[in-house]
Amino acid sequence: MKYMRLLPMLILAIVVTGCASGIKYTEYQSKIPSLSQDTGRIYFYRPSSFGAALRPDVMLNNEKVGEAIPLGFFYVDQKPGEYQVVTSTEVERKLSFVLDKGQTRYVRFSVSMGFFVGHVYGSLVEPDVGMKEIQDCKYIGTP
Repeated sequence: MKYMRLLPMLILAIVVTGCASGIKYTEYQSKIPSLSQDTGRIYFYRPSSFGAALRPDVMLNNEKVGEAIPLGFFYVDQKPGEYQVVTSTEVERKLSFVLDKGQTRYVRFSVSMGFFVGHVYGSLVEPDVGMKEIQDCKYIGTP
């Protein structure tokens, strides 16, 4: 019986520690440098805490650029070209797109149910949608 009262507190602790900690986008936005003329920017964000224990690496063209952390965001500036974003838990999920000079892209991570474990997958969203959804996320990149 004693353990049953502790279970909800343990679950809450797991959920809270699985989420991003850092500066909220609205506070960090002024610190983001202007985009260079010869590059594009990709924002990666996960606006939900659903599946908080899942934090897969975010691979961009086979290079780790971050983690898909619940309620977190980060960005990378890249040369124009073709890009592939990969996340994997029990399965590998891929997203491909083209980044143009001066363009800003938004990749939203969501969680779907899997057989053993949830799947974290990226989807490209329109800039106005990405800007709205990223507002409450916290910066998890390297300053």
